[in-house]
Amino acid sequence: MKKPKPIVRIAATGRYLPDNVVTNDDLAKVMDTSDEWISSRTGIRERRIAPDGEGAAAMGAGAAMDAMKKAGVEPGEVDILILSTATPDRWLPSTACDAQALLGCSNAVAFDVMAACSGFLYGVSMAEGYLAAGRGEVALVVSTEKMSSIVDWDDRGTCVLFGDGAGAAVVRPANGQDRGLLSSHLRSDGNLGNLLYRPAGGAAIPMDEGVLERKDHLVRMHGRDVFKNAVRSMAEAADHALQQAGITADDVDLMVPHQANIRIIEATAKYAGIPMEKVFVNLDRYGNMSSASVPVALDEAEEQGLIGPGSTVLTAAFGGGLTWGAMAFRW
Repeated sequence: MKKPKPIVRIAATGRYLPDNVVTNDDLAKVMDTSDEWISSRTGIRERRIAPDGEGAAAMGAGAAMDAMKKAGVEPGEVDILILSTATPDRWLPSTACDAQALLGCSNAVAFDVMAACSGFLYGVSMAEGYLAAGRGEVALVVSTEKMSSIVDWDDRGTCVLFGDGAGAAVVRPANGQDRGLLSSHLRSDGNLGNLLYRPAGGAAIPMDEGVLERKDHLVRMHGRDVFKNAVRSMAEAADHALQQAGITADDVDLMVPHQANIRIIEATAKYAGIPMEKVFVNLDRYGNMSSASVPVALDEAEEQGLIGPGSTVLTAAFGGGLTWGAMAFRW
């Protein structure tokens, strides 16, 4: 099988994480839980929680500025800004436009993508299509999530899982190089949407006193079904991405999966045929940051020297929708 030539490459990544660290012991002071209970079931020991007044746009702009600085890109050079979030600051305008204003990227077309935890992969794929069509030279993909604003802090089964943060990537044409995005495989199944969802608060069931009282505007999750679908879907997507790239699991230098639960990560790696020593995990420090998890992990992995020029990197993600996907890169 002839290996595909990359169309785009990630020129640089960046991240932004709130300063406030909330440990499992901190949560145990305000709810019926413990560090042992949380860490043994999830692998999470702490997470970042953004303060009141700091939203998705501000965190996303912070991550974007980090990536742009590393890539040597000025705000006016950005042609398209794609922002993934499940926690928009407001319903109108888009969080992408709010971030655009903060960044000064006045020449860019900006819009939101709502694909939950798979949002970064969806965003990179859309950037690839935009640049491949010759409509620009610089794409900025931002994933930013304030999950603490949409979880029920009285539900220990879900609130302990999530954290806040943002990651970003500058995407540019590969221009004939062998380094870049080798393949992508994206899927969704709306029939499974109610496994991970927010029951109300949108146009169909607008916010009112009843919605607030029932907490129907907050995240609900059927954990066991989510686990089963996450492992199967990410492993299958990883297989497809590897096949399309013309490589095997043995060729992967580092797998960077969505950071949802250590058991999901371990099971996915096992089914994908990748040993855990080749899997990047920062879940213990950040929890599940939804779509921000993968770009933050990529940024940390490169900073730690785990990936570098020529490394083969496999990413995989899964989230509400249900959405999922995988991508293979030659870094």
